[in-house]
Amino acid sequence: MIEPSGLAEERKGSGNGRIGKHRKARENTRNTGRGTGERKHMVKAVIFDMDGVIIDSEGKYLEFQLEFAQKKNPNVRIEQLYPMVGATKKEAWEVLEHAVDNGQTWEELRDECRRRDIYSEVDYREIYRPEVTEVLKTLKEKGYRLALASSTQLDLVERVLRENEIREYFEVVVSGSQFKRSKPDPEIYQYTASRLGVRTEECLAVEDSTIGITAASRAGMKIAAVIDNRYNFDQSLADYHIARVKEVLEVVKEA
Repeated sequence: MIEPSGLAEERKGSGNGRIGKHRKARENTRNTGRGTGERKHMVKAVIFDMDGVIIDSEGKYLEFQLEFAQKKNPNVRIEQLYPMVGATKKEAWEVLEHAVDNGQTWEELRDECRRRDIYSEVDYREIYRPEVTEVLKTLKEKGYRLALASSTQLDLVERVLRENEIREYFEVVVSGSQFKRSKPDPEIYQYTASRLGVRTEECLAVEDSTIGITAASRAGMKIAAVIDNRYNFDQSLADYHIARVKEVLEVVKEA
């Protein structure tokens, strides 16, 4: 069942004031203040992240990174690399540096690992979430503006969309490589909203990772977080928690 994240926290009795204030501020922007209950900022656009939302890629990439790390240190366990998922690039490679612990810097390990083109070895149709196609089709038919904002390099984003035959649904496709600072900086989401011609308050971002959710929150967007308990993401800033992407169709009615 989908429910606003703030309600979920209240039921847990967490007492987290920051989350409570965040939810209250969002609620205030959604009401007209005339006591009618009419929402001021209806969702006009849905902006999707790619990795962890459209494709379940993070586990696949971790397999390659574990293989690389174990060649350096056979004692490295997959659990040690989980913090790489959803981290900034520097933070992710520092996790691997700490796990390998062989005296190489994270820059040296990154450069060595990148000599292998792991992306060419991934079948992106195999890790695609097939429900996404119907979600995009339905949203498009209902008049929502659709965009994708991913930290991944643009050529790979375009490849994933093309191979899964969903490129046509997105009016705007944006990569973090286009900016000096990508997620958790909000610029990627602010830019995407401007390209769509809508206000950030009129956007629903579909995210999973801590940095992605933080970026959308800083941009002032409503957020639906795809639950993933494998990587210990902090999804507390999200307005909604959803078990599957198809639940976005319910969220846009409520947001």
